[in-house]
Amino acid sequence: MLKAVIFDFNGVIVNDEPLHLELFRRVLGEEGISITEEEYMARYLGYDNFKCFRAALTDAGREQHAADLAYVVALIARKTDYYLEAINERFLLFPGVVELVQTLAVSYPMGIVSGAQREEIEHVLERAGIRDCFQIIITSADLNSGKPDPEGFLKALATLNSLGNFDPPILSEECLVIEDSRAGVQAAKSAGMRCLAVTNSYPAEKLAQADWIVPSLIDREVEVLFTSALA
Repeated sequence: MLKAVIFDFNGVIVNDEPLHLELFRRVLGEEGISITEEEYMARYLGYDNFKCFRAALTDAGREQHAADLAYVVALIARKTDYYLEAINERFLLFPGVVELVQTLAVSYPMGIVSGAQREEIEHVLERAGIRDCFQIIITSADLNSGKPDPEGFLKALATLNSLGNFDPPILSEECLVIEDSRAGVQAAKSAGMRCLAVTNSYPAEKLAQADWIVPSLIDREVEVLFTSALA
């Protein structure tokens, strides 16, 4: 039986992967590094900001900069500033997400596990009017290892159990993760959780490890899933 729902953020709640590509390339371009969209999709999609910038710097032969924590943090801060500015002009929530989140929040404790910056997540959720639907938000700043490591989902479950009055505690197999990336699906399954993958960023064959795969969160199959298979 389903007892908790954990969402990814980028590519699931907010359709901002193209924006992240744009801003990632913008910041790198300011540092004299150029990458193509094809390179981003093949190499960096699904990484958190820290891992993205370190990998791109290393690939460009800037190992010294990649190893400089302050330098990488400054790049991330610059990208975050650009993101907050851009997201105010382009409201990018996926269709049906607000309604789905509000519906699920009535019945389940919910969290977010994402490689995005906390301020980006908070800003978007507040603007969408759904911040109160989520009891917890876990970001890369809270973790030692990002996806595909299961640490984020396991920490989310432990935090939900510590905040709620669940007797017995919620188990991993009683959690549903909603993801869009290969690394996210792998992390969810490694955490012992069930996973619903949405093909917003990857084709279905790349997400085959998931328990269910849908083209969007307003697909009829999602409604059937929550009213029958997970009841």
